[in-house]
Amino acid sequence: MPQSEMRYRPLGRCGARVSLFSLGGWTTYGDSVSDGTTVKRILHAAYDAGVNFFDIADIYAQGQTETAMGRVLKDFPRHTLVVSSKVFWPMSDDVNDKGLSRKHIMESAEKSLKRIGAEYLDLYFCHRYDEQTPLEETVRAMDDLVCQGKVLYWGTSEWTGAQLREGWKIADRRNAYGPQVEQPQYHLLCRKKVESDVRPAAEERGMGLVVWSPLASGLLTGKYDDGLPKGSRLEQIAWLRDAVRTEANLEKVRRFKAVAGELGCSRAKLALAWAAAQPGISSVITGATKVEQLQENLEALDLEITPAVAKKLDGIFPAA
Repeated sequence: MPQSEMRYRPLGRCGARVSLFSLGGWTTYGDSVSDGTTVKRILHAAYDAGVNFFDIADIYAQGQTETAMGRVLKDFPRHTLVVSSKVFWPMSDDVNDKGLSRKHIMESAEKSLKRIGAEYLDLYFCHRYDEQTPLEETVRAMDDLVCQGKVLYWGTSEWTGAQLREGWKIADRRNAYGPQVEQPQYHLLCRKKVESDVRPAAEERGMGLVVWSPLASGLLTGKYDDGLPKGSRLEQIAWLRDAVRTEANLEKVRRFKAVAGELGCSRAKLALAWAAAQPGISSVITGATKVEQLQENLEALDLEITPAVAKKLDGIFPAA
């Protein structure tokens, strides 16, 4: 089968462009995939297919993902990459090694750059909202990183519309750089928050959305129709399993199979194509533990979500 041609979209109204499908490192590189040769094969295959956005975080495998992916990303010209990392979650037991304080942001950025082996990050995300730190402190720290050239754009992950608006209000008042991109969980089984709250706020300020877990941690692929395969993500992560693998969701996924069958494609391909077709989406972050999985995911580039198909999916997976 001919390789699908990658498409690129801007992060909202900014000039930088990211691949429509990107590759993330959550629970994979440096964790479930620790063999350096395998990591290299997957990242090289992604790059060769046109993927330019590689999404990482310091908390992924406690820094090991940054190291594993950074080691391979050095193989490519830096200007051809969009590399991200994130800050928020505790990286040790130290009282200050967490959150979005100026201290933790500045120190974490330096550590991430060192692990990745980069002079700057294209995107740096506040991995969650920090109720313990004044938002002005966070905004000013992220603005300083941009002014220092260590970060090109900063963003947020799992913030509410109100939190995004308040962050921009502070940035405007301070004449500072505001967040350019939000990274929410978004898939057919998880629509309401993004569509009714996050996306409207992002659109107001020209922010792009780069969405994670487009396959609902594998549930939308049918992988968990009949149980929990040993070693699978949901078998290993209890909180995720309890949140995603409910009987109501399983029933929807079974109905989803019929729609994919009518189109002659897998449920994974249809779920990814649906996510990519939604308004405001700059990139859909995928994961892969082997090259074949990556290649199958990228086939979603060729699938068009027609109004008729969208209507069927809305019937199975209502946004409300």
